[in-house]
Amino acid sequence: MRAKEILNVSVDCVVFGYDIKAKSLNVLLIKRYLESVAKSNVLVDDYVLTGYHVYEHETLDEASARVLKELTGLTNLYKKQFKVFGAPDRLMGKSDQIWVKSKKFSSRTFTVAYYFLLKTNDVDLKANQHKAKWFPLGELPKLGFDHKKIIEEAHEDLKAKCLSEPITFELLPLKFTMNDVQDLYQSILGVEIDNRNFRRKLISRKYIIALDEKQVGVSKKPAQLYMFSKDVYDKISNKNYLISM
Repeated sequence: MRAKEILNVSVDCVVFGYDIKAKSLNVLLIKRYLESVAKSNVLVDDYVLTGYHVYEHETLDEASARVLKELTGLTNLYKKQFKVFGAPDRLMGKSDQIWVKSKKFSSRTFTVAYYFLLKTNDVDLKANQHKAKWFPLGELPKLGFDHKKIIEEAHEDLKAKCLSEPITFELLPLKFTMNDVQDLYQSILGVEIDNRNFRRKLISRKYIIALDEKQVGVSKKPAQLYMFSKDVYDKISNKNYLISM
């Protein structure tokens, strides 16, 4: 028996991924496309966040985890519920109304927004049934509903959060260089960071572990590799992660 949906409550998921080669903070979006019955006209052609109605038996966290797994196949990622969006006109755009009516959705839907952090290459998009695609945060396509606003607010929350908690390491590979960390922070914050001051602060933290390894396969002088130890971080009573730029 199909699970019963709560038709005016949904979750929307902002999936952030970091492309370490391109030094780009990206957002994973899905294609929203609809043709007329006769397939003579394209009625809707844009992108949206992944999301869906909450089922009656689910908590909000369970619904967001389900939606994310259906899109990426991934579980147990860092996530944060950051805001509820419920403006009366949030689904009232011309294309939005065409889509809502075709899917028999409610025009008055409240959505609980989450953001997730992962590595861009963790997601296999080749066989993705939703035609999902990564877009750099500064180069977003035409978006449906109020999803541009949701992404912008998720980004603002991420900018504040990354300065007080070590969540950025969710976006990096297990082993990384100080350049990688600095490039990531610059991508998130949109600012140039003082090189020496930033690195001195990070290296002084006990949970940033220097490895007996260096980069391989690079043309320039290989850099020292580090890793983030969540175990060490969790054991420190006065974590004091705060990073000022």
